[in-house]
Amino acid sequence: MVLQKSLTYTLLLTSSLLFTACGSDSNDDSDTTVEESSVRAQDARSYAVDPATLPFDSSEDTTTDTWHGVMDNGAGYRVEVPENWNGILVMWTHGYRGTGEELTVSNPSIREWLIENNYAWAASSYSKNYYDVEAGVEDTNELALKFTTIAEDNGRTLTAPVKTFIVGQSMGGHVAAAAVEQETLSSARNQVLYDGALPMCGVVGGTHEFDYLLDFTFAAQHVAGLGPDSFPADFDQPAIDAVLWDTVPSFTEQGVPTADGLKLEAIARNLSGGDRPVFEAGFRGGYYNVVMGTGGRDGTVNGILEKDLTGNTDTVYQLDNDPSQSAEENTFNNTILRVEGDPTANAPRSEGLRYIPEINGQFTVPVLTIHGLGDLYVPFVHEQIYRRRAIANGSADLLVQRAIRAPGHCDFTADEQITAFSDLANWVINDDKPDGDNVLDAAQVADEAYGCEYSDPARSAFMDACSSLN
Repeated sequence: MVLQKSLTYTLLLTSSLLFTACGSDSNDDSDTTVEESSVRAQDARSYAVDPATLPFDSSEDTTTDTWHGVMDNGAGYRVEVPENWNGILVMWTHGYRGTGEELTVSNPSIREWLIENNYAWAASSYSKNYYDVEAGVEDTNELALKFTTIAEDNGRTLTAPVKTFIVGQSMGGHVAAAAVEQETLSSARNQVLYDGALPMCGVVGGTHEFDYLLDFTFAAQHVAGLGPDSFPADFDQPAIDAVLWDTVPSFTEQGVPTADGLKLEAIARNLSGGDRPVFEAGFRGGYYNVVMGTGGRDGTVNGILEKDLTGNTDTVYQLDNDPSQSAEENTFNNTILRVEGDPTANAPRSEGLRYIPEINGQFTVPVLTIHGLGDLYVPFVHEQIYRRRAIANGSADLLVQRAIRAPGHCDFTADEQITAFSDLANWVINDDKPDGDNVLDAAQVADEAYGCEYSDPARSAFMDACSSLN
């Protein structure tokens, strides 16, 4: 649900806009204005965890200590330590939990493998829901700092971890990436020096995600000839779908686009990372509806911010891979509604992290990512933004990225995740840097076999082009 508020957006309709390709793909940390505390919608919301949901049992045929509880900040937690702990702690960061009042904890997606290999893990519910990455970072860090105290309170004496990793998916990937950023290390209230990070399907382009959602939904409306003429956009998705789809996408049936729908598909391909395998299946799948619903929110990110963040003044909407603008593209770009976000909306704060922590590509520990090529919700372009920022800030040698031939969001097999984590751990512990994919070479990304190297051969679809490599 979108909170109603008076918008501070500048609405721009002009026939002579100067476009810069990938304008929102830059390191947007140039604003050093410190935003003083103000009252946000998020500050007035109440959340609680049901203690009855926290207990959990050891996996079958394992011997572990399983602990749970509620921290002073209201966040619930779970901790599991094997009998023969190897001294390494893995902090698990969960994804977006929606807008409800109940806080919930989830176990790591690779829990069984971690325990079998004698890793301990801990996971927080966070103290707040909505897209509150600040809470995710602070609460995860606080739990990591309390790990040995929790063990002692439960009758087991543990030494401090010799290594600590942070691993998460989607919004949790944003948390994991932010946790190792230099800005976080200098401004977080709870500071943890992680030894490595594994963001999976992560929002590693940071606030670009919200520009992308705006760009996509604006483009859908404009292609359909139904707006937008305001923001938050007042649009009728069934009416848009009637223009764009012969068969509307769902999670059970691939969509069949009309000629206009193919135009949106071309625009979305360029907005989300360029020509690449599996994109078409992702665009024509059920996440189309998720993107349309999420992209209709206002620029305060559902009250996480007080001011409007997102804009599209620098976005170039393209119908093909040619960067030069055709007459049709010029008309499209010159007639679509342009909105400008407030550059102070997510400014640094004097009392802690930004409300949406930045991902600037400034880190000094190994980071390994995996990302689905067809992901329409948190698209592959995040990996390209992350790489460019790491290059600009001298961190590129510490970043390994892998493309997975998956059409959905966080659509990974257990083997893909386990391989990624074990390779990251080996890198950190033995200084053995693993290989990854080139995410910036357009020709490589567009190759029909791109993403084969690190995709699970057992995948049942989208692996035909990989047969010659196996």
